[in-house]
Amino acid sequence: MAITAALVKELRDSTGAGMMDAKKALTETNGDMEAAVDWLRTKGLAKAAKKSGRTAAEGLVAVVVEGGKGVAVEVNSETDFVGKNAEFQEMVGGIAKAALGVSDVEALKAADMGGKTVEAVITDKIATIGENMSVRRMSVAEGDTVISYVHNAVTAGMGKIGVLVAMTGGDEAFGKQVAMHIAAVNPAALSEADLDASVVEKEKQVQMDIARESGKPEAVIEKMIVGRMKKFVGESTLLNQPFVVNPDLTVEAAAKEASATITGFVRLEVGEGIEVEKEDFAAEVAKAAQG
Repeated sequence: MAITAALVKELRDSTGAGMMDAKKALTETNGDMEAAVDWLRTKGLAKAAKKSGRTAAEGLVAVVVEGGKGVAVEVNSETDFVGKNAEFQEMVGGIAKAALGVSDVEALKAADMGGKTVEAVITDKIATIGENMSVRRMSVAEGDTVISYVHNAVTAGMGKIGVLVAMTGGDEAFGKQVAMHIAAVNPAALSEADLDASVVEKEKQVQMDIARESGKPEAVIEKMIVGRMKKFVGESTLLNQPFVVNPDLTVEAAAKEASATITGFVRLEVGEGIEVEKEDFAAEVAKAAQG
């Protein structure tokens, strides 16, 4: 695969690596971006395993709770300006309420919303506002108690990050603290058992490659990996993370003190994981000048 300047720039932006290191990583991995990030991490050349464009779309996340069920819905728009539009906000709120009666995003698109399907309502709003929109994701949390939280809400129940926490016992104040922790720290899973096995295995291989670069014997490396993977699990799982309200306790220990058991959570952030093509301003002007 040809290693273009655009690929090198994307890898540099996502890892903080130098230009030559980024180019070498892409060459070594035949242009595979994820493999190149891992190669840089192995060599100790990546400042962070960031992914370019995690927040490349605009719109809102809305959260609604009814009884023991909560839903979080992401509705995208092209610009942040539309997210501040009262018509758009009203539509997103209606979509979130409709989501209480379904279990996945495809069913949500077909759900009834004032005599029309959600998809038809969105189509009408596109014509009115003049900007493309779509329902991208929805997630459900169910439990004895479900607490919702929106970080930097633009209006009631809507903002850029929406969180739901399902738990038994405890009280609303504690649930809100946990929700704020989730918004800030973004855990990958509730507990070690809930972590994606492929993600764990990939991290283990990366850590082993890093350890081997040190030249230490395999027996020593195996012991090093145990500690590193324990740290990875602790940093990645909600129950094992230091609680932001009291870092001396893990979230699980804090829940125990609050007589609560956290059974699940949802965190949606607008644009998370979406990548868009970016064109530099000079190229855009040149393209426009060419007609």
